Amino acid sequence: MRYKREATRYRILAEIAERQPAVSQREIADAIGITAQAVSEHLGDLVEGGYVDREGRGRYRVTKEGVDWLITRTDELREYLDHVAGDVIGDVEVETAIADAAIDDGDRVALSMREGVLHASPAPSAGDGGGGGDSGSATAVAVTAAEAGQDVGVADFEGVVDYELGAVTAVAVPSVRDGGSRAVDADRLATLADGADLLVAAGTEALAAVRRADREPDARFGTADAVREAAMRGLDVLLVAVAGDLSAHADGLRETAVDYEVVDAAVADE
Repeated sequence: MRYKREATRYRILAEIAERQPAVSQREIADAIGITAQAVSEHLGDLVEGGYVDREGRGRYRVTKEGVDWLITRTDELREYLDHVAGDVIGDVEVETAIADAAIDDGDRVALSMREGVLHASPAPSAGDGGGGGDSGSATAVAVTAAEAGQDVGVADFEGVVDYELGAVTAVAVPSVRDGGSRAVDADRLATLADGADLLVAAGTEALAAVRRADREPDARFGTADAVREAAMRGLDVLLVAVAGDLSAHADGLRETAVDYEVVDAAVADE
């Protein structure tokens, strides 16, 4: 659940499915921690979207479309939580983060994800009003000491690191026999690259296209794993790939909740 609004709708739908047909907006509001007015507004949107049927005052049912939406989002949520548990917070005993400030062994630290890297900062104490560091929804205990900018070991995790997944924008480059890099609009490619956190080139024609746009890729090898990992860690990726290689990337991304889009950057016909 990358967006708060979507997460709220998910919880409202689940509550309706559990309580239907007699549904108390106040009970739902109390269960998920929002106002009854907010529940009412979300319900109106869900009814309008075809996810919920209103059968009378205080009576609602989740439609087939609503059930399908819940199943899809549940699968995405499960994949995301598996990623957070396995890759971000970790099934391992100790994870590594970058220290944002001086940290001593045994300090409780707040965790955050920035530019695809886990960061740790001193967690504020109960009496300092939150001013002792970058308070996050996930915390851990430092198992090594570190100065600002150094790597620090962290363990004993609580909570979940709160961040949005990245998205992948793909540009297909024809094979050299079909025009190769010359078939790609270099200016368009440069603009797309400027809006991405990570630029990946998969294949020689793709590398040539990137260099025609006066850019250098951040990654050229092991690109399927690099693209998937970067996006799962919150980076927006521009993937420039030979057309025949795109399917391998798409197959890997379908197993995640990462948004994936192929855009046209071909040279316009004259």
